[in-house]
Amino acid sequence: MTERVCTLYESPLGTMLLAATDFGLAGVWFVGQRHGPDASGWRQDPGHPVLREAIAQLTAYYAGERTSFELPLDLRFGTPFQQSVWTALQAIPRGGTTSYAQIARQLGRPQAARAIGAAVGRNPVSIVVPCHRVLGTGGALTGYAGGLERKTALLRLEGVLAG
Repeated sequence: MTERVCTLYESPLGTMLLAATDFGLAGVWFVGQRHGPDASGWRQDPGHPVLREAIAQLTAYYAGERTSFELPLDLRFGTPFQQSVWTALQAIPRGGTTSYAQIARQLGRPQAARAIGAAVGRNPVSIVVPCHRVLGTGGALTGYAGGLERKTALLRLEGVLAG
């Protein structure tokens, strides 16, 4: 198995754990969020080039200076279905939103909205793979492993919500 290295990042919305492998960025989680990783055995390496670049890009994102991310991603740890959902999430532009049902239709699985929701909730690369841009039916702010307060703050930062 590929070694994971990690570091902590103090974001404006709380401490985040970032993880990388030799293949790319493998994780961006808020510390204490639902579906967070078991990081025991991961080596701390704040100087890892992917982690340094991820921190630089996240800092620019939070400052409103970056609208997308250009980082190598390592999403191999998900199932093929999860990976297809995470790929679909990457197509949602800053300032845009979609619904679980829309993603299900896009993937040719119109009855799979709940499964889509489960895969979105397991997204290991929060913010970079923008799961916060997925809304419930009628635009409801539902589900976010990092908490609805953070989802709201991210959507405000991106201009989706007034505030």
